[in-house]
Amino acid sequence: SGMATLPAQGDVMQARWGTHGDHPIIALSPHSVRECFDITVRAVNLAEKYRTPVIILTDGVVGHMREVVELPDYDTVERVDRKGPSVPPAEYLPYRAGHDLVPEFARFGDGYHWYVNSSMHAESGFSATGDHPWARKLLQRLHDKIDSNKGDIIDFEEYMLDDADVAVVSFGASARSARAAVRRAREKGIRAGLFRLITVWPFPEEELLRLARVVKAMLVVEMNMGQVYGEVRKAVRQETNVYSLGWTGGELVTPTLILEKLEEVVECGWK
Repeated sequence: SGMATLPAQGDVMQARWGTHGDHPIIALSPHSVRECFDITVRAVNLAEKYRTPVIILTDGVVGHMREVVELPDYDTVERVDRKGPSVPPAEYLPYRAGHDLVPEFARFGDGYHWYVNSSMHAESGFSATGDHPWARKLLQRLHDKIDSNKGDIIDFEEYMLDDADVAVVSFGASARSARAAVRRAREKGIRAGLFRLITVWPFPEEELLRLARVVKAMLVVEMNMGQVYGEVRKAVRQETNVYSLGWTGGELVTPTLILEKLEEVVECGWK
């Protein structure tokens, strides 16, 4: 946020595009202490399963929050083990992918040769900088690996959306305020609901598009100048009107502010 220890959600695009090369990313956003635990477990599992970096996007409110939680028994926690080599060391290529587009993942120290650098590489791991067709093939595989598994990766929460006229889209600590604002709006006769992003990247475009076709408006609430708002607008393809409440300054956006914005949206008559 540029304001030490104060909350913001200004790194949404940094998480997606601040990469070494044009490859996709997985980013998850918890909104509670218990979810910090659950999402960390899921992040590790996704990293192991798809052999890709996974970012946990927290914010200053969640980071400083204290809540009583009941953690699950260790034996009940899901654990995904990486897919190990199916061939002996002499035949192993660390970046050869099968039908699932995920290469087998040897552990360091197990006798498998694994070369790593920061360049476009062939299946061996050695640089393929001058091999343009292979570089394109590698980048396409990295994208397809994530895109073809969105159904497994994307996670979200729906709250009071069954009969909603207006859907609030939010994530992280902002979604906690949004949930309270939705309840207050209902008390005033405004049929509001909440779509909470748990997976921020890859973005739940199809899910938001389906929602846009049944609600009259959407309000995106976030602690930045509108980074997710732009993504929602692209996703819904003008199927509904999308409004923005971008809140900055190192303070948590409050339920009162969100409710006031919801009332403004209603006053617009869904135009």
